[in-house]
Amino acid sequence: MAIQKGDFIKLNYTGKFVDGKVFDTTDEELAKKEEIFSPRGLYGGDVIIVGAGHTIDGLDEDLEGKEAGYTGNVEIPPEKAFGPSNPKLIETVSVTKFEDRKVYPGMGVEIDGKRGVVTRVIGRRATVDFNSPLAGQVVNYEYTIEKVLEGDVEKVQGLLALYTGLREMEVEIEDGVVKIGIPTGLTFNQRWLMAKNRVATELFKYAGLKEIQLIEKLTAEPEIPMPSPEEAEAEAEEAPEAAAEENAEAEN
Repeated sequence: MAIQKGDFIKLNYTGKFVDGKVFDTTDEELAKKEEIFSPRGLYGGDVIIVGAGHTIDGLDEDLEGKEAGYTGNVEIPPEKAFGPSNPKLIETVSVTKFEDRKVYPGMGVEIDGKRGVVTRVIGRRATVDFNSPLAGQVVNYEYTIEKVLEGDVEKVQGLLALYTGLREMEVEIEDGVVKIGIPTGLTFNQRWLMAKNRVATELFKYAGLKEIQLIEKLTAEPEIPMPSPEEAEAEAEEAPEAAAEENAEAEN
């Protein structure tokens, strides 16, 4: 059956620039090989809802009409990938901003809380691009649709994994009511606190559930690492493409 908006699917993918350089992947070995591996990453495939904004527009649109087991690739222009480069985010600053460090093109910097890359140095002035490294880029995604999820428990667990990075959380469903066991450490985890309302909204809309009960679990297990508030907000608001941007920024 052809995949359509609202379907829960398991997706494996690798994102590349036009020169073939990998910036994001669900393949752990490839991530290590390309030196973009993140210990906090969830490898082995993402569960996403088609049409729910869990991935970039160009890839999301290409999924529709395909079937489980499909393998292919799609080239995506900036406007349907990570957006065009914004000239307002390119600034010229004095090299005194860099605290006597030697400034050179390609250098990653942080100024006034903004991360950017030096693109040019002329005399005592440097041009810094504060755009995302993925902005303005044509990208190519090679992907495989592993399967379409049918069971409600599998759908809930998959969506929770997407937002929390935890696989197979405790989930029970009866008569449209889902009970989710919240493990030790996740209760006050900023990533979860920012994401749980969105998770609930998507489960009501796409899984047809009537009620969600979050049941706090207190155990002696180690606490789940908590990202900074800034990281949590970005991860909660963005879909899997946020990980792609994080990997690309780490290379600069």
